[in-house]
Amino acid sequence: MTTSPIERAADSFAAELARHRTGRGLSKKQLATLMGFDPSYVSHVEGRRHRPTEDFARRAEAVLEASGAIWQRFREYDELRHGRAGGAHRDPPVPGQWLPPGTGLVVEREVATLTHIGDGYHCAIRRELYNAGTEPVTRYLVRVAVDRYPNDPGRSNRHHREHPLTFAELQLTAYRDDGNGREPMHWRAKHDRDAFKEIWLLFENDEGRFPLYPGDRVTIEYAYRVGQDKWGPWFQRAVRLPTRHLAVRLDLPADLDPKVWGAETSLSAEEGPLRTPIQRASDGDRVIFDWGTDDPPLNARYRMQWRFRSPQADAEPDSAPTGGARVRASDRMRAVGIVQRGDDLLRQPARQFDLPAEERHARQVIDRLAAMLARLDELHPFSKGVGLAAPQLGIGWSAALVRPADRAAEPVVLLNSRVVDTAAETDEQYEGCLSFFDHRGLVPRPLRIDVEHALWDGSRVITSFEYAMARLVAHEIDHLDGRLYVDRMAPGVPLVPVEEYRETGTPWRY
Repeated sequence: MTTSPIERAADSFAAELARHRTGRGLSKKQLATLMGFDPSYVSHVEGRRHRPTEDFARRAEAVLEASGAIWQRFREYDELRHGRAGGAHRDPPVPGQWLPPGTGLVVEREVATLTHIGDGYHCAIRRELYNAGTEPVTRYLVRVAVDRYPNDPGRSNRHHREHPLTFAELQLTAYRDDGNGREPMHWRAKHDRDAFKEIWLLFENDEGRFPLYPGDRVTIEYAYRVGQDKWGPWFQRAVRLPTRHLAVRLDLPADLDPKVWGAETSLSAEEGPLRTPIQRASDGDRVIFDWGTDDPPLNARYRMQWRFRSPQADAEPDSAPTGGARVRASDRMRAVGIVQRGDDLLRQPARQFDLPAEERHARQVIDRLAAMLARLDELHPFSKGVGLAAPQLGIGWSAALVRPADRAAEPVVLLNSRVVDTAAETDEQYEGCLSFFDHRGLVPRPLRIDVEHALWDGSRVITSFEYAMARLVAHEIDHLDGRLYVDRMAPGVPLVPVEEYRETGTPWRY
């Protein structure tokens, strides 16, 4: 039986959609929900019971971050459906760029700068916009949100109820520049909440209106101030429009000895460390932290946090509410994104990768683990070596990274791993855990373990680990199985508070 070109094109679209959906680990119902469709709609499209629409294709391309593949399959199908194959070609407004439904705006470049000033922070946002739609744009929505105590939502809510953010204190200013000079923009409030403001920037001022017409470009800038009593030590950017480049700069006083780290989330990934490093540079009495990324996915969120080491600075984000209280070791780990004991995520067995089909996803998870280990080096020396499992970052996949005590050695990558054999000889040594960092515990472990694990191409190998590496690897595989080291301790053996543990900087003895 033969099929027509249009039927083959529809089959290709459905296959491309299914390939990217399964590659992201999403069910048909989950994808439909993220796209804003009825839960059964994706199933109908993949099963060829419904024809794909332009709106469906654009949303699928956006959510699945398919680098144009889904949109290209739709265009091929659409050309045939309308009889345009070999005829006049209908290009999208921006060649090679999918566009979501709505205004048709594209952010070609965004630079956000946050500067610490004497009594608070000054934020300046510069966006280069292109109207790739078919209608003129007359306003642009911006958001300002504050969170004084980001690790204590209840305390933050109480604080902002008692001390609400006001439009007056923001001192908001906005300008547009189309290449012929800067002009002020009027603005109008949309939502006014205690800790959240939504504002329409209007393409107009006292001199008249200046809409952004289809095919035109313009740069807008807006700036505001927030007092130190309302701004916690964090700064977040959310990607709500197609964006080609996003950059963030933190300008902080050098005398406060700032330490900066970051995290990111998206519709298809749990929160994890930033995939690209933050660059640090000194500029007189200031320290500048720069970070940027190209083509961030829609609805991704990028959050930068910092801590001041100077006693004159604000309390750290993980400090207790009362002044002078000691910051716990586990609070520091929680502040950088390590899931802590008591969270159900640590008790759930990790899901295995389908390799090599999910190689790209597996590499992304390992990259996140490596970035977090680099960040943790700023907090602790880890002279015995260190390991990190994906569930400790809230990522429920079977991946772990183990770095030996010898920094010159390559870290061990563990994918879909399981212990297949152990030595009869065991010993007891003290262990710590990033997810339980306030204590150390005496844990018995075998002196050798044989681990079967997957390579990137899906093949499986067995690797033997001895002594210290056996202990480190066994600890991380326990995490992948939903276990903690306390589960392996002998009954009645007490945990040792980290303050009383005196051997943190010494290697295990064999």
